[in-house]
Amino acid sequence: MTRLADQLSALLGDAFAAMELDPALGRVSESDRPDLAPYQCNGALAAAKQAGKPPRAIADGVKAHLAATAPDLDIEIAGPGFLNITPSQQLYSARARVISADERTGAGQVETPLKVMIDFGGPNVAKPMHVGHLRSSVIGDSLQRLMRFLGHEVTSDIHLGDWGLQMGQLITELEDEQPDLPYFDEAFTGPYPADAPVTIEDLARLYPQASAKGKEDPARQERSRKATAELQAGRAGYRALLKHFINVSIAALKEDFSALGVHFDLWKGESDVNDLIPGLVEDFKARGVAELSDGAWIVRVAREDDKKELAPLILVSSQGSALYATTDLATIQDRRDTINPGLILYVVDLGQSDHFEQVFRAAVKAGLASEGGLEHVKFGTVNGPDGKRLRTRSGGTFRLADLIEEARERARARLAEAGLGETLDADALEDVARKVANAAIKFADLQNYRTTNYIFEMDRFVSFEGKTGPYLLYQAVRIKSLLRKAAGEGLEPGEISVSAPEEAALVRRLDGFHGALMRAHDDRAPNHICEHVYGLSQAFSSFYAACPILPEKDEAVRRSRLALAALTLKQLELGLSLIGVEAPEQM
Repeated sequence: MTRLADQLSALLGDAFAAMELDPALGRVSESDRPDLAPYQCNGALAAAKQAGKPPRAIADGVKAHLAATAPDLDIEIAGPGFLNITPSQQLYSARARVISADERTGAGQVETPLKVMIDFGGPNVAKPMHVGHLRSSVIGDSLQRLMRFLGHEVTSDIHLGDWGLQMGQLITELEDEQPDLPYFDEAFTGPYPADAPVTIEDLARLYPQASAKGKEDPARQERSRKATAELQAGRAGYRALLKHFINVSIAALKEDFSALGVHFDLWKGESDVNDLIPGLVEDFKARGVAELSDGAWIVRVAREDDKKELAPLILVSSQGSALYATTDLATIQDRRDTINPGLILYVVDLGQSDHFEQVFRAAVKAGLASEGGLEHVKFGTVNGPDGKRLRTRSGGTFRLADLIEEARERARARLAEAGLGETLDADALEDVARKVANAAIKFADLQNYRTTNYIFEMDRFVSFEGKTGPYLLYQAVRIKSLLRKAAGEGLEPGEISVSAPEEAALVRRLDGFHGALMRAHDDRAPNHICEHVYGLSQAFSSFYAACPILPEKDEAVRRSRLALAALTLKQLELGLSLIGVEAPEQM
């Protein structure tokens, strides 16, 4: 399963070793000048000082050694000693056959699999998801798909925001509207109703009402705080209401996430670890991890080598309240006790960087996690044409459900404009529009390195031309159509034998799959997968234009090219699946 570049590195390494030089100097990479050769090695320049010879002389020695030991390589020396390397058609053919025979199309696995938890999503109970949740959702989902594929044991958690003042605001607002509900009667002993007294629409209405009233009336806000304290202290009626709020919200959230094709293993929230907080706080105090400062219990996390000042983490406020950081620490403890992951990734926006640095350092200091076992996978913002965070035309927050529906409407329109889907029935066409919309949204987001802010341009993203998700789907569908037509004519793929430059270029792209996945894994950055599938699609397009397939008269060449097309489709769909994109069978 060795990549071509690695095979070439081994051969050149032997050549350098034969000259009593470090074999690591033989490292081969894809060329910066593909017009000269597909691969290059710059080791002769690095070896010049070590060997006390001109780099050109070293390059000549390497070339002479390879002429005798590796006749499948064409070596040219450029400039002061650059080695330009062109593999033979036989080497390309052999590598293509190995990739074709592999179910994973050349993708390996990590050497040391870990138990990994990925914390992403993070929506709040009772609030509709907005466009700000898009990036955490699609980046986190792609990472869980990728890390599972590479061999890690992954558990994903949505980590719901279901604790805090907003719960008290919902409770008090509901009490104002329906005061006779049993949840507000402290003398009521139960059982409480099994059916929720609210819908998701009610919750979406109640929360902003209560929030607005609290801003205008301090007494109203204090009432919400009191209800929050009673909820957290365990008041039965309020806990029963919280359960309803959570269940109703989860049902709605599952619809939104399902529309995006995003799924979680765990649907836990902040409230799930509330009972752990008192013990955690006492443990931090007893072991001297926390100290008293101005009435608050804090954990000092600053280090001497910090480039900027990092404030202490507040474990318990001077009013005696546990804060978000406390809940995050309790969540780490819960995850350690129940799953014991070797790595936890938090897919959360850049704005939370200081918060997570405080939490991670406090967790390590308290022995809840090891150094490097907690990682903030930070990301930038989705912006409108004005460069500011994406908003609706009226200036309000853009609901994620509305964004998804708008993408589907544009996808339907683009399919009609392109004359695609005309032979499909209504249900099949709607399924294609859904897949095109998801590809547009996800690829537009994931093709950027995650910390980059980007402008959301729906018209460009749903185009079937250019660097877009729909373009990739079109390429996949085109290959599927080709293979169906071939099968209909009784033509089958055969053994791959590379003869044309465009075929060799396609094999090089196929050969780069594992490297792209490992870069995405190591950087926690799915844009590397996006670059690979786009480059693969472009290479196939060039191959398709230059190398006739079905019209080819030579049966062996036709069968070989059909096999290359089938292999491209297999890897393309596999790569797309790792960014959560599914290609339709036809358009």
